Amino acid sequence: MKSVVSVVTVIGDIVESRKKADRSSAQRDVEAALQRTNGSVRTMHPLASTVGDEFQGTFASVSDAVRATLMVRLFLPAGIDCRFGIGRGETTPLPSVSAQIEDGPAWWSARSAIIEVKNREARSNRNLRTWFVPSARDGSEAEVINAFLLCRDELVSRLDGRGRRILLGTIEGKTQTEIARQEGITQSAVSQSMARNGAYAILTSSELVERMALDVDRSTGVPERRPE
Repeated sequence: MKSVVSVVTVIGDIVESRKKADRSSAQRDVEAALQRTNGSVRTMHPLASTVGDEFQGTFASVSDAVRATLMVRLFLPAGIDCRFGIGRGETTPLPSVSAQIEDGPAWWSARSAIIEVKNREARSNRNLRTWFVPSARDGSEAEVINAFLLCRDELVSRLDGRGRRILLGTIEGKTQTEIARQEGITQSAVSQSMARNGAYAILTSSELVERMALDVDRSTGVPERRPE
Protein backbone atom coordinates (compact mmCIF):
# COMPACT_ATOMS: atom_id res chain seq x y z
CA MET A 1 0.00 0.00 0.00
CA LYS A 2 1.37 3.41 -0.94
CA SER A 3 2.00 5.90 1.87
CA VAL A 4 0.38 9.30 1.42
CA VAL A 5 1.78 12.34 3.22
CA SER A 6 0.43 15.89 3.37
CA VAL A 7 3.26 18.43 3.08
CA VAL A 8 4.24 21.76 1.52
CA THR A 9 6.29 21.64 -1.67
CA VAL A 10 8.31 24.29 -3.50
CA ILE A 11 9.29 24.36 -7.16
CA GLY A 12 11.66 27.14 -8.19
CA ASP A 13 13.48 28.31 -11.30
CA ILE A 14 15.90 31.01 -12.37
CA VAL A 15 14.39 34.17 -13.82
CA GLU A 16 15.49 34.75 -17.43
CA SER A 17 18.05 31.95 -17.19
CA ARG A 18 18.38 31.66 -20.98
CA LYS A 19 19.51 35.27 -21.17
CA LYS A 20 22.43 34.77 -18.77
CA ALA A 21 25.79 35.26 -20.45
CA ASP A 22 27.36 32.72 -18.10
CA ARG A 23 24.68 30.12 -17.34
CA SER A 24 27.12 27.88 -15.43
CA SER A 25 28.09 30.69 -13.06
CA ALA A 26 24.43 31.54 -12.45
CA GLN A 27 23.72 27.90 -11.62
CA ARG A 28 26.58 27.83 -9.09
CA ASP A 29 25.28 31.02 -7.46
CA VAL A 30 21.77 29.58 -7.19
CA GLU A 31 22.98 26.31 -5.71
CA ALA A 32 25.07 28.21 -3.17
CA ALA A 33 21.95 30.18 -2.19
CA LEU A 34 19.97 26.94 -1.88
CA GLN A 35 22.59 25.42 0.40
CA ARG A 36 22.66 28.49 2.64
CA THR A 37 18.87 28.50 2.78
CA ASN A 38 18.79 24.81 3.72
CA GLY A 39 21.10 25.67 6.59
CA SER A 40 18.85 28.43 7.91
CA VAL A 41 15.31 27.09 7.35
CA ARG A 42 13.79 23.79 8.47
CA THR A 43 13.23 21.41 5.57
CA MET A 44 11.85 17.92 5.13
CA HIS A 45 13.71 17.45 1.84
CA PRO A 46 16.30 20.21 1.23
CA LEU A 47 16.04 22.50 -1.75
CA ALA A 48 18.10 21.01 -4.57
CA SER A 49 18.51 21.37 -8.32
CA THR A 50 16.51 18.95 -10.45
CA VAL A 51 16.74 19.54 -14.19
CA GLY A 52 17.58 22.57 -16.30
CA ASP A 53 17.17 25.74 -14.26
CA GLU A 54 14.70 24.23 -11.77
CA PHE A 55 14.98 23.16 -8.15
CA GLN A 56 12.62 21.61 -5.61
CA GLY A 57 12.20 21.12 -1.87
CA THR A 58 9.67 19.91 0.71
CA PHE A 59 8.65 21.57 3.96
CA ALA A 60 6.48 20.68 6.93
CA SER A 61 4.64 24.02 6.99
CA VAL A 62 3.67 26.92 4.75
CA SER A 63 5.55 29.27 7.07
CA ASP A 64 8.82 27.41 6.47
CA ALA A 65 8.28 27.41 2.72
CA VAL A 66 7.42 31.11 2.64
CA ARG A 67 10.54 31.96 4.66
CA ALA A 68 12.71 29.77 2.43
CA THR A 69 11.63 31.60 -0.71
CA LEU A 70 12.66 34.91 0.85
CA MET A 71 16.01 33.59 2.05
CA VAL A 72 16.95 32.21 -1.38
CA ARG A 73 16.39 35.62 -2.95
CA LEU A 74 18.41 37.41 -0.27
CA PHE A 75 21.32 34.96 -0.57
CA LEU A 76 21.55 35.46 -4.34
CA PRO A 77 24.04 37.96 -5.77
CA ALA A 78 22.92 41.00 -7.74
CA GLY A 79 21.70 40.22 -11.22
CA ILE A 80 20.26 36.79 -10.40
CA ASP A 81 16.74 36.11 -9.16
CA CYS A 82 14.39 33.14 -8.80
CA ARG A 83 10.65 32.55 -8.86
CA PHE A 84 8.78 30.02 -6.73
CA GLY A 85 5.60 28.00 -6.71
CA ILE A 86 4.42 26.80 -3.29
CA GLY A 87 1.92 23.95 -3.13
CA ARG A 88 0.26 22.11 -0.29
CA GLY A 89 -1.31 18.69 -0.37
CA GLU A 90 -0.46 15.04 -0.46
CA THR A 91 2.58 13.40 -1.99
CA THR A 92 2.94 9.78 -2.96
CA PRO A 93 6.28 8.02 -3.55
CA LEU A 94 6.56 6.26 -6.88
CA PRO A 95 8.65 3.15 -7.49
CA SER A 96 11.89 3.85 -9.32
CA VAL A 97 15.15 2.05 -10.03
CA SER A 98 17.03 5.27 -9.26
CA ALA A 99 16.34 7.91 -6.60
CA GLN A 100 12.95 8.21 -4.92
CA ILE A 101 10.35 9.91 -7.11
CA GLU A 102 7.27 11.64 -5.70
CA ASP A 103 3.97 12.57 -7.28
CA GLY A 104 0.68 13.92 -6.00
CA PRO A 105 -1.46 17.03 -5.48
CA ALA A 106 1.22 18.96 -3.56
CA TRP A 107 3.53 18.88 -6.57
CA TRP A 108 0.70 19.63 -8.99
CA SER A 109 -0.23 22.65 -6.87
CA ALA A 110 3.36 23.90 -6.77
CA ARG A 111 3.57 23.59 -10.55
CA SER A 112 0.30 25.50 -10.95
CA ALA A 113 1.64 28.17 -8.59
CA ILE A 114 4.86 28.81 -10.52
CA ILE A 115 2.89 28.98 -13.77
CA GLU A 116 0.68 31.60 -12.10
CA VAL A 117 3.78 33.62 -11.17
CA LYS A 118 4.96 33.58 -14.78
CA ASN A 119 1.53 34.61 -16.07
CA ARG A 120 1.28 37.49 -13.62
CA GLU A 121 4.84 38.59 -14.35
CA ALA A 122 3.91 38.92 -18.00
CA ARG A 123 0.98 41.16 -17.12
CA SER A 124 0.91 43.74 -14.32
CA ASN A 125 2.94 42.12 -11.50
CA ARG A 126 6.45 42.30 -12.96
CA ASN A 127 8.17 41.96 -9.59
CA LEU A 128 6.09 39.03 -8.34
CA ARG A 129 8.27 36.01 -7.62
CA THR A 130 6.18 33.73 -5.38
CA TRP A 131 2.68 32.24 -5.38
CA PHE A 132 0.86 29.74 -3.16
CA VAL A 133 -1.75 27.16 -4.20
CA PRO A 134 -3.34 25.30 -1.25
CA SER A 135 -4.81 21.83 -1.16
CA ALA A 136 -8.31 21.38 -2.57
CA ARG A 137 -9.94 21.06 0.84
CA ASP A 138 -8.55 24.18 2.51
CA GLY A 139 -8.05 27.37 0.58
CA SER A 140 -9.40 30.09 2.84
CA GLU A 141 -5.97 31.47 3.78
CA ALA A 142 -4.48 31.39 0.27
CA GLU A 143 -5.73 34.85 -0.71
CA VAL A 144 -4.20 36.40 2.41
CA ILE A 145 -0.85 34.67 1.87
CA ASN A 146 -0.77 35.61 -1.82
CA ALA A 147 -1.67 39.23 -1.06
CA PHE A 148 1.29 39.27 1.33
CA LEU A 149 3.60 37.66 -1.25
CA LEU A 150 2.62 40.26 -3.86
CA CYS A 151 3.64 43.09 -1.53
CA ARG A 152 6.69 41.34 -0.07
CA ASP A 153 8.13 40.49 -3.47
CA GLU A 154 7.57 44.02 -4.73
CA LEU A 155 9.55 45.46 -1.82
CA VAL A 156 12.33 42.88 -2.02
CA SER A 157 12.69 43.43 -5.78
CA ARG A 158 13.31 47.13 -5.15
CA LEU A 159 16.09 46.58 -2.60
CA ASP A 160 19.63 47.34 -3.69
CA GLY A 161 22.57 45.17 -2.67
CA ARG A 162 23.10 46.90 0.65
CA GLY A 163 19.40 46.84 1.44
CA ARG A 164 19.29 43.08 0.89
CA ARG A 165 22.37 42.51 3.03
CA ILE A 166 20.89 44.58 5.85
CA LEU A 167 17.59 42.70 5.69
CA LEU A 168 19.38 39.36 5.55
CA GLY A 169 21.61 40.25 8.48
CA THR A 170 18.58 41.27 10.55
CA ILE A 171 16.78 38.00 9.77
CA GLU A 172 19.93 36.10 10.78
CA GLY A 173 19.83 37.80 14.17
CA LYS A 174 22.65 40.30 13.79
CA THR A 175 22.37 43.59 15.65
CA GLN A 176 22.24 46.87 13.78
CA THR A 177 25.63 47.71 15.25
CA GLU A 178 27.12 44.51 13.80
CA ILE A 179 25.52 45.17 10.42
CA ALA A 180 26.74 48.77 10.45
CA ARG A 181 30.29 47.62 11.12
CA GLN A 182 30.17 45.18 8.22
CA GLU A 183 28.74 47.81 5.87
CA GLY A 184 31.05 50.58 7.01
CA ILE A 185 28.18 52.87 8.02
CA THR A 186 26.59 54.05 11.27
CA GLN A 187 23.93 52.20 13.23
CA SER A 188 21.47 55.03 12.61
CA ALA A 189 22.12 54.71 8.87
CA VAL A 190 21.15 51.03 9.08
CA SER A 191 17.90 51.89 10.85
CA GLN A 192 17.12 54.69 8.41
CA SER A 193 17.78 52.39 5.46
CA MET A 194 15.40 49.75 6.84
CA ALA A 195 12.66 52.31 7.39
CA ARG A 196 13.15 53.91 3.98
CA ASN A 197 13.22 50.75 1.87
CA GLY A 198 10.43 48.85 3.62
CA ALA A 199 12.59 46.26 5.41
CA TYR A 200 10.70 46.77 8.68
CA ALA A 201 7.43 46.16 6.83
CA ILE A 202 8.83 42.97 5.28
CA LEU A 203 9.95 41.67 8.65
CA THR A 204 6.73 42.49 10.50
CA SER A 205 4.36 41.25 7.80
CA SER A 206 6.42 38.07 7.37
CA GLU A 207 6.17 37.33 11.08
CA LEU A 208 2.39 37.87 11.09
CA VAL A 209 1.77 35.74 8.00
CA GLU A 210 4.07 32.95 9.19
CA ARG A 211 2.19 32.90 12.51
CA MET A 212 -1.13 32.69 10.68
CA ALA A 213 0.19 29.95 8.40
CA LEU A 214 1.29 27.90 11.41
CA ASP A 215 -2.20 28.15 12.89
CA VAL A 216 -3.71 26.96 9.60
CA ASP A 217 -1.22 24.11 9.40
CA ARG A 218 -2.29 22.93 12.85
CA SER A 219 -5.96 23.01 11.91
CA THR A 220 -5.43 21.08 8.67
CA GLY A 221 -3.22 18.39 10.09
CA VAL A 222 -0.05 19.37 8.22
CA PRO A 223 3.02 18.68 10.40
CA GLU A 224 3.89 21.96 12.07
CA ARG A 225 7.34 23.44 12.52
CA ARG A 226 8.90 22.10 15.69
CA PRO A 227 10.95 24.34 17.99
CA GLU A 228 14.68 23.67 17.99
